[in-house]
Amino acid sequence: MRSLAAMKRAREKEKARLAAQGPQAKQVREVVVPEAITVQELANRMAERSVDVIKSLMKMGVMATINHPLDADTAELIVTEFGHKVKRVSEADVEIGLAGDSDADDQLVARAPVVTIMGHVDHGKTSLLDALRATDVAKHEAGGITQHIGAYKVSLKSGAAITFLDTPGHEAFTAMRARGAKVTDIVVLVVAADDGIQPQTVEAIAHAKAAQVPIIVAINKIDKGDANPDRVRTDLLQHEVALEGYGGDVLGVEVSAKTGKGLDKLEEAILLQSEILDLRANPTRAAQGAIVEAKLERGRGSVATVLVQKGTIKVGDIFVAGEEWGRVRALIDDHGRQVDSAGPSTPVEVLGLTGTPQAGDDFQVVENEARAREVTEFRQRRTREQTAAARARGTLEQMFTKIREGEAKELAVVVKTDVQGSLEAISGSLAKLKTDEVAVRLLHGAVGGITEGDVALAKASQGLIVGFNVRANPQARDLAKRDGIEIRYYSIIYDVIDDIKAALSGLLAPSLREKFLGNAEIRQVFDVSKAGKVAGCRVVEGMVKRGAKVRLLRDQTVIHEGTLKTLRRFKEEVREVQEGYECGMAFENYQDIREGDLIECFEVEEVARTI
Repeated sequence: MRSLAAMKRAREKEKARLAAQGPQAKQVREVVVPEAITVQELANRMAERSVDVIKSLMKMGVMATINHPLDADTAELIVTEFGHKVKRVSEADVEIGLAGDSDADDQLVARAPVVTIMGHVDHGKTSLLDALRATDVAKHEAGGITQHIGAYKVSLKSGAAITFLDTPGHEAFTAMRARGAKVTDIVVLVVAADDGIQPQTVEAIAHAKAAQVPIIVAINKIDKGDANPDRVRTDLLQHEVALEGYGGDVLGVEVSAKTGKGLDKLEEAILLQSEILDLRANPTRAAQGAIVEAKLERGRGSVATVLVQKGTIKVGDIFVAGEEWGRVRALIDDHGRQVDSAGPSTPVEVLGLTGTPQAGDDFQVVENEARAREVTEFRQRRTREQTAAARARGTLEQMFTKIREGEAKELAVVVKTDVQGSLEAISGSLAKLKTDEVAVRLLHGAVGGITEGDVALAKASQGLIVGFNVRANPQARDLAKRDGIEIRYYSIIYDVIDDIKAALSGLLAPSLREKFLGNAEIRQVFDVSKAGKVAGCRVVEGMVKRGAKVRLLRDQTVIHEGTLKTLRRFKEEVREVQEGYECGMAFENYQDIREGDLIECFEVEEVARTI
């Protein structure tokens, strides 16, 4: 065993060697700084002593312990002071790279168009869907019965394919758009040749236009004796839908779901429109898509219908769907068969979710379970915070505030009335309420009560709902209350116009108007040690007010404009001095005053502009 003297000599020798080498260079580290971090964690990341970090904080006037949380700006100052490099990160960074890299053109291949069929009740939407489903070659080859999973894919004799969303109702269409999901490529508008344009037809047109999706008009029931397709084409012009041959470029096809006439032409029109849109996707990347619908089933758990938009989903993939995640246990196609994978524009049922997502939620395959948990935990936390905070757009008054801040350039409105005459009058009046700067955007106008579809449309476009002599049904009221959409009821048309005009007036920037208060003449100038030069004045016209704007005039020329710093009578500070009285004045940051100068006092007030 070495003696204590030998160990002491070895230590002294090592100290002498280190002293001869000189001071070691400080190792500079890249320190990751999140939005909040404790003193102890910051010290560990810098590889510095906690005591030194606390001393540095004390120099900055911050008394802290090792468990004290620091904001990102303070932490950045500390890291810089210790000579390290800073890398700022945010909680939302967990979503960076989730969508993957953009695809190169040589990786893209043609994909099937995604079509939604919409229209008025009893115009043959379901019959047309069934007739199109019957043309599916793959179905007859497989001999299976198509199951209702919200979407299905039709394979044509030519080898092409079309994906139909089996959601003819407008609510699902709008709910997906409200969450930012651009799923539908083409909308097929079904209009009965014997019935013409009806309220839900107009509503469907409004939904398609708001989503900026191309429309193909299918004029159904042409096999009926009283069918009049030309009347349908003419009536569509009133709603700014101009078909080919009627001054527009919207495709129109005459079909009969009962006899099957024109179905091949409709499919050709859809394929032609998809060629114009140049729909392509990369099937070799990790899958991305959207949730068409999701439900909780006994024995199967949470089941989601997914429409794949990019890449290919496979059994065993780990994925994130909105605020939920899971591992693909099974994939079931629209014929009820289990499949191993699904490519772009293919609808499949996915089993293996930990919870039930919402229609329109994004769907992404991720590399591992840890990433999936990290993303979903962040999204759930963000949703809780947003729910707890005040809704950004709940009332008309809050909307006015947003408009004045410049966040809105137009006012989106859904109008429902008791009779068609009132609707036309209100719509016409609202259309006239526009200038070069502001305008009303009429999302939808119809006769009848306010429904859930109206609330969903208002939410998707961040608008308000006007009810004229009509009321919302209980379901619509509950939905509006949940989503923070305001419904305004009126019985006098002038009140509607006045309220909307007030909203539009809020869009306009206020004009500034100058209000003259009075004049004062400088009789003598005093030098005060603490206050600088003070003008002894006499008010010769009107009054002067402390805090008001002032101009200094010399020989009728303005030489200074600023704010009145002090206004005194004798030794007391006063708010205002009336005509005929003497006072002392001093200007804010200005000393060049002389006897005989004239002081003009005024106020600037904002005047709201009106239409």
